[in-house]
Amino acid sequence: MSPHSLHQTLAKRLSRAFFLVSLLSLSCHLPSFAQDSLPTNVDQLIKKTGLQASQLHLQILPAHEGQALLSHQAETLVSPASTLKVLTSFIALDELGPNFRWKTQIYSDVPIKAAQLKGNLYLKGGGDPNFTWDKLSQMLRNLRQQGLREIQGDIVLDRSYFQPSRPEINAPAFDENPDAYYNVIPDALLIHSNISAFNLTSDNTSIDIKLTTPQDNVRLINQMKSSKAACNQWKNGWLAPQIKLLENQQIELNFQGSFPKNCQANIYLNLLERNLYIGTVIRALWRELGGEWQGKIVDGNVPANAKLLQQKDSETLADTLRIINKFSDNAMTRIAFLTLGAESTLAKNFADTNQAANAVVREWFAKHRIPDQGLLIENGSGLSRIDRISSAQLAQILRVAANSNWYPEFASSLPIVGVDGSMRNRLKNSSAEARARIKTGYLKNVMAIAGYVRDKQQKDWIVVAIMNTEETATSKAKAVLDEIIAWLASGRE
Repeated sequence: MSPHSLHQTLAKRLSRAFFLVSLLSLSCHLPSFAQDSLPTNVDQLIKKTGLQASQLHLQILPAHEGQALLSHQAETLVSPASTLKVLTSFIALDELGPNFRWKTQIYSDVPIKAAQLKGNLYLKGGGDPNFTWDKLSQMLRNLRQQGLREIQGDIVLDRSYFQPSRPEINAPAFDENPDAYYNVIPDALLIHSNISAFNLTSDNTSIDIKLTTPQDNVRLINQMKSSKAACNQWKNGWLAPQIKLLENQQIELNFQGSFPKNCQANIYLNLLERNLYIGTVIRALWRELGGEWQGKIVDGNVPANAKLLQQKDSETLADTLRIINKFSDNAMTRIAFLTLGAESTLAKNFADTNQAANAVVREWFAKHRIPDQGLLIENGSGLSRIDRISSAQLAQILRVAANSNWYPEFASSLPIVGVDGSMRNRLKNSSAEARARIKTGYLKNVMAIAGYVRDKQQKDWIVVAIMNTEETATSKAKAVLDEIIAWLASGRE
């Protein structure tokens, strides 16, 4: 072979080799498209339960980087129920930091003299999501230790940290249970979640009702009747007590309905108007401490010249998130959402704190390059019929969390499958038990999950699965969502 022929042959071989290498390199950089078809066992279960694959909105991502493993209608905007708490809780953690604390303060506009306060006492709310009556009692006890015994003026409640300051006034009821704890609408001074607690105990002949929250001037009228129902069916005979306001700030609660024999139950109700409730609690606690007060509860603001007498800091945000997510606490989540607005520099641009919080969320989305098209947030808790978000958007939030400095704090707030929170009784003795941290969501037409799953190869995955169904079919969706978690935990087998 001549040198010229040899050169041509070699050139052709090199050219062919370069083409093959280039093609291989190109194939490595092409985007990998997520699988759209559902796992066989998931698809079969959907059909078996009478649901439709079109009702499922699913995205599964590697936790830290890489393309989606499975994306089924993940871009469609849907109602997320309480999985929206993933958005509120992590953005709050990222914006405010894990050690953020809310503050509740007591002020006076005149000095304490001879154990008397001849003026008003001001109680200023700073949005503590867990400001219980025993925390209030500690603050009042400290006032007694400072020498105060008699308050001659009014107690003024300052809720100006959030606007509007009284959002519960004239708010429409979400459902037929306005007195239920999950329906409490928070404000900046939500004392013990406005909940009155009752203990019901019965034997073969009588029913005893006790008010276990410290509340003064509350009288219970017991007209309940015994029933032969099973104790775990006591709710079937329950009727909300009738409220009657009497003279001298007296309150009468009339209990009717029925209650099973030889049964015991604790009931927590959001019954009283906000200021009326706070007045009953403060009077009971202050009297127990040996104090005197004959004034009224009124709304107002702390004067500029008032002196700070007491301050009570809340638990940290990181600690609060464990309650929010493990037990899906709506009121506490709504406070965390509003706090995003109240603490932001954007607050000055909005008269409504909720609008400011929404602006913070959208700014956060833009910062992390997550599309916010179609995103609709009513109050941050998911207790809403107008919220809209996609599975893909929630999955991207979870990925930002997985790669953040605050991932340990955030992940520890999520329910552990088969162990605690809202997942404690699900997927026990399965491949997912103790290997997944999942936030759940439930409304009458929504069943959803969002969180992290570690498979048997020790790889971490993000899963967001939301089913928007007819109301009568919602309970069937739980089995489908559990099957998705188990399939992922088992290594997709």
